[in-house]
Amino acid sequence: MPTLIGMNPNGRRTFLKQAAALAGAFSVNSLFHQAHAAEFAAASGKVSALSPSEVAQNEDYWSVIQRSYSVNSNLINLNNGGVSPSPVVVQQAVERYNQLSNEGPSYYMWRILDQGREPLREKLGSLAGVSPEEIAINRNSTEALNTVIYGLDLKPGDEVIGTKQDYPNMIQAYRQKAQRQGIQYKQISFDFPIEDDAQIVHAYEQAITDRTKLIHVTHMINWVGQTMPVAKIADMAHARGIEVICDGAHSFGLLDFKIPDLHCDYFGTSLHKFLSAPIGSGMLWIKQDKIEKIWPLTCNGEPRSANIRKFETLGTRSFPIEQGIGEAINFHEGIGSRRKEERIHYLKAYWASRVQQTPKVRLHTSLNHEYSCAICGVSIDGMTPAQLENALFDRYKIHTVGIVWENISCVRVTPHVYTTIADLDKLVGAIQTIATKA
Repeated sequence: MPTLIGMNPNGRRTFLKQAAALAGAFSVNSLFHQAHAAEFAAASGKVSALSPSEVAQNEDYWSVIQRSYSVNSNLINLNNGGVSPSPVVVQQAVERYNQLSNEGPSYYMWRILDQGREPLREKLGSLAGVSPEEIAINRNSTEALNTVIYGLDLKPGDEVIGTKQDYPNMIQAYRQKAQRQGIQYKQISFDFPIEDDAQIVHAYEQAITDRTKLIHVTHMINWVGQTMPVAKIADMAHARGIEVICDGAHSFGLLDFKIPDLHCDYFGTSLHKFLSAPIGSGMLWIKQDKIEKIWPLTCNGEPRSANIRKFETLGTRSFPIEQGIGEAINFHEGIGSRRKEERIHYLKAYWASRVQQTPKVRLHTSLNHEYSCAICGVSIDGMTPAQLENALFDRYKIHTVGIVWENISCVRVTPHVYTTIADLDKLVGAIQTIATKA
């Protein structure tokens, strides 16, 4: 490279580090490109004649994906609905940027890595099917959605409709807003599973009054995996002049959709779930013409501007985590959204359909792909969720999570692309054995 002639070794090394950092995940030098691009392309070529649902059952193809993770072979992790592990290349990216940052934090973070946010914003916008000028990068769904919840100028008496099955951090945010600002927070309740969009939409519609300003919808209910008809709810709400905020924590990076498909006004998600981005990464989307009216959650010099970046005034942040998101996007796109969704739904249906007819075993989630994908709730008569969770872990080293929330009582099981059929066979055998002894 002509620009390196005459440089001393330390200067050349610094130049190369800066160039590599700036190129980052979206270049031919990306860690994904170096480690997996050729292998993924070859595996994809072998199944190119198959439909996504057929690829979902091709174990040779998915074995290539599974090898890209570093999960503990002594533990079967089936709580990916909480936090998903990152592929090795994503972990390496975070480590690489962390090491670089610590060679001179204020220089490498603010002058080098900070320049990588705009390419990342562009890539996230492309993945989400929206303008990058509508995307803010943050730490998780709670931060993203709380930005909108607290940032909306609602007046005393204005009404928000949510459900008792929404995520607790969102429920508490509305309750706190009610205490501070006098809004009315109304919760409806559902008995899942429900395989009827009209029933769900009607429940929201019946709760509306002339004071309703906002409807909060969870795209995929985190407790049991019910997929909600967000677009239909939004269309109904918009016809009445009501805005819609969507919690997409469990749907983004899992379901094959673009944010505009949901017809909502605001959307927040955690990228460390099914996108498998670094732990502690998230994204906020606000429709362009609504950015100006939302106050930022943290201070900003121009809080009423229409610049989406006003929501990123966090001070010192983890630049390594932020930049690691890019490699997670590469990995995701190396598989393909539709194939990924079909595979994870296939894994859920594989184990759930095999225990469904077992005496004492009850499922709390639809197996219909239209109404669920990855998450499935299961219970055994005569056992509490905690007892079943503990039995699965203590006897079989299968990690799940017990759920007791409102009218929901079950164990949540959530596979991911690295989950093997052997893992699920072990789960099926464990549930059947436990049920016979319950």
